[in-house]
Amino acid sequence: MGLQDTVSAERVHIGFFGLRNAGKSSLVNAVTGQTLSVVSDVKGTTTDPVQKAMELLPLGPVVILDTPGLDDEGTLGEMRVQRAKQALSRTDIAVLVTDATLPLSALDRDMIALFKDRGMPFFVARNKCDLLREREPIDGNTLYVSAVTGENVNLLKEKLAAVAKTCKTDKPLVADLLQAGDMTVLVTPIDESAPKGRMILPQQQTMRDLLDHHLPFVTCQPQQLCDIFNTLKAPPKLVVTDSQAFAAVSRDTPPDVLLTSFSILFARYKGSLPTLVQGAAKLSKLRNGDRVLISEGCTHHRQCGDIGTVKLPEWIRKFSGAEPAFSFTSGREFPEDLSGYALVVHCGGCMLNETEMQNRIRTAKQSGVPVVNYGIAIAQMHGVLRRSLQPFPDIEKLL
Repeated sequence: MGLQDTVSAERVHIGFFGLRNAGKSSLVNAVTGQTLSVVSDVKGTTTDPVQKAMELLPLGPVVILDTPGLDDEGTLGEMRVQRAKQALSRTDIAVLVTDATLPLSALDRDMIALFKDRGMPFFVARNKCDLLREREPIDGNTLYVSAVTGENVNLLKEKLAAVAKTCKTDKPLVADLLQAGDMTVLVTPIDESAPKGRMILPQQQTMRDLLDHHLPFVTCQPQQLCDIFNTLKAPPKLVVTDSQAFAAVSRDTPPDVLLTSFSILFARYKGSLPTLVQGAAKLSKLRNGDRVLISEGCTHHRQCGDIGTVKLPEWIRKFSGAEPAFSFTSGREFPEDLSGYALVVHCGGCMLNETEMQNRIRTAKQSGVPVVNYGIAIAQMHGVLRRSLQPFPDIEKLL
């Protein structure tokens, strides 16, 4: 992936929901101008959420989600309904597609209530309006559309575009910590877990943010850091490291140079740094048998030195002096009920959009379970958390 691409986690996610045969997939295809979803007169054609990253004018880069019918039946149907509702966790704007020839169902009204409860922007698209003889008055959130004739499809896109502008703020990842001319050193280990031929996403996005703000930086591996300091005419303002190299990089970075990690930057970028910092305190309080969930937002091939399933459990055992019981999830898997866990340790969330990351943290809060991310946990267990938060004085006060 090139640095110029907009990754899915940075795109506005628009989810289409509704009953079977309301015409969700037909409307998705009409909105996107593509055969994104299979269309059939048979109820329940969409059996799993369909996700597509695309450019959609006048919205720009978006992710479109087409979900199974909310009224699906049977054991498999219940699983499909559950997956449809899980798609809400990553939806920024919802479109409830309803059959205009029928009154709103109880399920339709339940979904509207759920959208409102979550504070989620939404529209009700009364599809199949071409079949109506008369049209009832509608409110501002509702519009008549026809996936067959195209009536008001462009209007729906314009409404989505207007709301999408409010969903994504052009906030910096790291640039606001620096002033013009400040140098940053990015420490990026290249080991068996590094993807061949490319940088991992947090590193890419940090580089792009610095470039976009015309800020200089150099990149090195941990063993090259001392040479970099000797080469630079003046000390850098900031060092950003991969969390796994925290101990060595902290040792080699002068105390007057700010230090943090890519993972901590992402915790702030996703809007959850205070909560995750507070969750770090639980690491020293774990007891034998406590259940700890280690969750990653992406799926990848597990290797012998895998950070989530190997290194973190080892560090947690050593730091806590306890033998917790570890569980692991990845990708879209994340429990809705966390009440049986003592702690959630989550990755930086670079592959999750802010909405999904916030929903996972909210789930933990509602269950009364502390949550911390990889970078903050590693900094805590290596004794450098306070130092790694010096770039964020308001957050450092929480310790």
